[in-house]
Amino acid sequence: MTARRRGLLIILSSPSGAGKSTLARRLRDWDPEIEFSISATTRPARPGEVDGREYHFVDEPAFKAKVSAGGMLEHAHVFGNFYGSPKPPVQAAIDRGCDVLFDIDWQGAQQITNSSLGLHTLSIFLLPPSIRELRQRLETRGQDDAETISRRMEKSWDEISHWGAYDFVIVNDDLDQTEAQLKTIISATRLRRSQQPELTEHVRRLQSEFEELS
Repeated sequence: MTARRRGLLIILSSPSGAGKSTLARRLRDWDPEIEFSISATTRPARPGEVDGREYHFVDEPAFKAKVSAGGMLEHAHVFGNFYGSPKPPVQAAIDRGCDVLFDIDWQGAQQITNSSLGLHTLSIFLLPPSIRELRQRLETRGQDDAETISRRMEKSWDEISHWGAYDFVIVNDDLDQTEAQLKTIISATRLRRSQQPELTEHVRRLQSEFEELS
């Protein structure tokens, strides 16, 4: 008998430029049943954004009410707006046996790990091979101006300093190798006892069968 699996909350964190977004997409291509967590936010939708696709857009009173009711796994106030991860869709996904991928910083990771779903959390931190390489990646991807890159670099060490709070840490100096390591980690963690809710009943049946044959 194969026990039905409970889904994982997969937290992937890194400083900007360490390859997190690329690897998150590769994991989704590897297993389409890995769902991206869609955050809720109080900021207005930008042109082209769709409610429920990029974000769940809510007003501030509604957001705070969800937090008070325990409906957010993690939340933060950033540049005048609130952001958070709604709990109900995550709970529904892991109950279906689907993993949920979170692209969040160390503070959000800490909140989720300490939440009521912490038992089902897998946290992974990606380190760059060097600070020089990290800056070069930010410069060559062409998404930010010099001022933004400087701000991201200033924030990078704060992110890196929390590496010790994660279950696994990978130095991402080769995307293909890191992808393979991530797949190995996820595949193994899916077999944890906490992720196989039917194992206890299966063992009981084995015991009953053993007693019948004795």
